[in-house]
Amino acid sequence: MTSGVPHLTTALQGPLLHLEEHLLEHQTQVETWLRQQWLETPAPFYASVDLRNAGFKLAPVDTNLFPAGFNNLNSAFMPLCIQAVQGAVEHICPKAQKVLIVAENHTRNLFYLESLETLRQIFEQGGIEAKIGSLREDITEAMEVELPSGKTCLLEPLTRQEDKIAIGDYSPCLVLLNNDLSGGRPEILENIKQQVTPPLSAGWSTRKKSDHFHHYHEVADEFAKQIDIDPWLVSPMSLQCGQVNFKDREGTECLSSHVATLLKAIQQKYDQYGIDKEPFVVVKSDSGTYGMGIMTVKSADEITNLNRKQRNKMSSSKEGLIVDNVLVQEGVYTFETIGEDDAVAEPVIYMMDRFVVGGFYRVHTGRGENENLNAPGMHFEPLAFAQSCVTPNKQDDPDAEPNRFYAYGVIARLALLAAARELA
Repeated sequence: MTSGVPHLTTALQGPLLHLEEHLLEHQTQVETWLRQQWLETPAPFYASVDLRNAGFKLAPVDTNLFPAGFNNLNSAFMPLCIQAVQGAVEHICPKAQKVLIVAENHTRNLFYLESLETLRQIFEQGGIEAKIGSLREDITEAMEVELPSGKTCLLEPLTRQEDKIAIGDYSPCLVLLNNDLSGGRPEILENIKQQVTPPLSAGWSTRKKSDHFHHYHEVADEFAKQIDIDPWLVSPMSLQCGQVNFKDREGTECLSSHVATLLKAIQQKYDQYGIDKEPFVVVKSDSGTYGMGIMTVKSADEITNLNRKQRNKMSSSKEGLIVDNVLVQEGVYTFETIGEDDAVAEPVIYMMDRFVVGGFYRVHTGRGENENLNAPGMHFEPLAFAQSCVTPNKQDDPDAEPNRFYAYGVIARLALLAAARELA
């Protein structure tokens, strides 16, 4: 088991990328280097990474430390998930027999509850008892929710007993956050004796995407030296702009200047590689998730000329967080499509501990190759096993799906390493 990356088949086709071929040829160096990195900086408990495959570059565009799509993984991935969760728990709290999962507050979302219940079952199948605790003030007693899959999800109110949190008399040594803390750090979780993972500092009330991508650029540079590639091929350029107020049109000079600078830098790279595409950037809130506070921009003038509707859309994100810091990130096209409609797709890779445990495609029939797909109207297509195998097959047609997925797994683990350094 050299790589922890499953052998997959997908419904997608695409030209073999020089980068994918290069990663396959240097697999031993890749895996040796990553193994050394995990010895120096342990991986987060879990994470998901959104990738974009432009054909000429393959890069992460978002790293989520509170993944909420376990229900979208193919059921064939479950053995990998169970093994990985056992390893992750042993690294953090070796004697743990019970875990308490702290849920998001938007517990009326049945798809999210499907993910929570899938996650809870992964623990149970790994021999670790698990319960789901809610921070919602209106949940004062156990609430059982029927799910579309036919399963049920039991949500129970969290209480604090001195320096520990519990559900009734259930007070485990390990607390797993599945709440990104967009609304701030709950007092009930502060200074408790139990091991909390990911730490409270990983929540969006303190974490910044610009910090993550600063670490990612360093990881990409180090990795590129190992296998002799241009780090740009696996890394999106980015700039951070603080003190922006979209509603009052404050800070937009800084923003439009950063957009112009980045578009020029992308064009230079496109010229270097003979890429006949129009550069674009993505302006997004520097903290927060769920595809809110995000826009695609092709010229600095678009920032200067934002209308009121666009400014309102950009001014707040999940749980009403005010957007005052933004990340200006190189836009990465996706050349991947799925189905008869050629719907645009991007891979989302799931990891537990340092292992890739599966993934799926985020698909949107109403969006283009240069647009954000994490938006209403999206759906998910699970990646499916071709056979039970965890290494790429270099003897196969180099464009074979397992070889493509190996490349996805490598880039996703680079983002995971950046998150590990960020948390450290």
